[in-house]
Formats: sequence, C-alpha cells, structure tokens
Amino acid sequence: MLRFLKDWTLPVAIALGTLCYLLFYYVPALDAAGNWFGPVFDVIFPFFVFLTLLVTFCKVDFHQMRPHRWHLWVLVAQIVLVAANVGIIFFVGDNMEQKILWEGVLTCVIGPSASAAPVVTGKLGGNISTMTTFTLISSFASALMIPAVFPLLEHEAHITFLQAFFIILEKVAMVLILPLVLGYLIRHYMHSLHQWIVSKPNLGFYFWGVSLSITTGITVKNIVHSNASLSLLLMIALLSLIMCFIQFGIGRAIGTRFGEKINSGQALFQKNTALSIWVAYMYLNPVASVGAGCYVLWQNIINSLELWEYRNGKLK
Repeated sequence: MLRFLKDWTLPVAIALGTLCYLLFYYVPALDAAGNWFGPVFDVIFPFFVFLTLLVTFCKVDFHQMRPHRWHLWVLVAQIVLVAANVGIIFFVGDNMEQKILWEGVLTCVIGPSASAAPVVTGKLGGNISTMTTFTLISSFASALMIPAVFPLLEHEAHITFLQAFFIILEKVAMVLILPLVLGYLIRHYMHSLHQWIVSKPNLGFYFWGVSLSITTGITVKNIVHSNASLSLLLMIALLSLIMCFIQFGIGRAIGTRFGEKINSGQALFQKNTALSIWVAYMYLNPVASVGAGCYVLWQNIINSLELWEYRNGKLK
C-alpha cells in the first residue's frame, strides 16, 4: 500500500480531494464540520505551497539561475497561444456561451508556469535551477499579459493596468519569491537544516500532494456550484484537456531543439492554475474559472503518467 501511495501520489491526491468535497457536500450531518474546515483550508493551502517551494529551492544551484534560449521561445509560444485565443474570443462576439468557453480556455494558457513546476521537473530528472528561473520570468510575463488582455474582453472589469499588475506580483511574491530567498539562506547559512532537507528527496513532492488535494476539492466545488449548462462545462473540460496536450507538445518540441525537453515541456504545460482561477473570478465570467480548474486535474494526471514512465525507464 505504501509503495502504491508513493508511486501514484498525484492521482491519489486528486481522488482524495474529490471524495472529501463530495462527502461534505452530500452528507448534511457534516455541514458544521465543512463550515469549520473551509477557512482552515484557505489558510493551509498557501502554507503547503510555500513549504513545497521552500524545500525545492533549498536544492537549487543559484549559480545556474540565468536565462536560457529555450526560456525565450517558450514565452513566445505562450504569447502566440494567448493572441490566438483572444482573437477567437473577439470573433465569437456576443455569443455568450462561446465567449465563456474560450475565456475558460484562455485561463489555461495565460497563467504563469506553476510554482510547483520545479518540483515535478526535479522528479523527472530535469534541471530545477533553470526551471526555477523560468518560473520567475513566466510570473512576471503573465503579470504583464493578464491586466493588458482581460479588460479588453470584459469591459466591466474596472481595474487599471498597474493595479492588476501589482496585485498579481504581490500574490506571486508571497508563494514564490519569499521561499526562494529563504531557500538561498538555508542552503548557504543553515547547513544542518539544509542537509536534513536534502536527505528527504520526496518531501517537497508530498507537500505538493497535499496542496493538490485541496486544489482538487476547490475545483470540484466550483464545478458543482456552477450555474452553467452541463454541455458548456463538458466542452470547457474537453478543450482544457486538448490545450494540455497542445502546450505539452509545443514545449517538448522547443526543448528538443535546445536539449531541454523535460524542462521546456513542463515550463509551457504546467500552469499556476490557482492564480488563473483567481483572476478569472476577478476579471472574467466566473464560469471561465472551470477551465483552469479542469486543467489542474489533467496536467497532474499527465504528470503522473510521466513519472510512471520515468520510474520504468520509458520516458524519452
């Protein structure tokens, strides 16, 4: 059983998050407990993301943290995908259902590389340091793109470019910059703690499993409480899956050219869906957040298959 849990941490986390939310939702006797746990999960979710990154950043070689050519091409690919998506949204015009559908797809594209991308990249044998560098670059790029694009799509989103830019940067800084700085300090000045963390190679991955379980519960909640039609929700789920494969394929193709297939694939494909869900709620139709919610499930299922291939020497 322990071997199974270790090998399939991500799908187990997804299943656990789904079952826990549905249990609290369909069993009236658990309403009081659900009301108590809700605020608790709101607090512990960023805490576990923070711990995930802190443990990972303690293993980063900061001398390798510099821009690479594949970083640029992955960003160009993301910008092209965002531009194409925005063009489709303008093309469908006032067709509200189609607009929501493609806004949902946009949330799967415009978000930055996931904060946990270095964790999975390390598990797949990639370079944590260069992946961390891209995560920082990607976060800054998305902080520029989101406030530039979203007001064009939803005119009711009354927020200035600078307001949105700094709000996004603030959210990213708390779960990305702070653990990066602390990781540097631990690596260089707290050697006993650093050695203990390094001796636990899967610690960050298990922290991410807890975070994923909470994210899954939130995603299921958004779907259950959505007022959209079932057909629209299914189309958003399907297109988010297709977008997973598109970004994964493009990222791997770019990485093949530069000898960074694992890093580049994860960089474009693995998204910070928590941020995407938040900005969709704030500036788009709330139903569009289902796109990013489904995407987090698809990307972690694909990551689980990658990890299985890597363990069995089949990942190329």
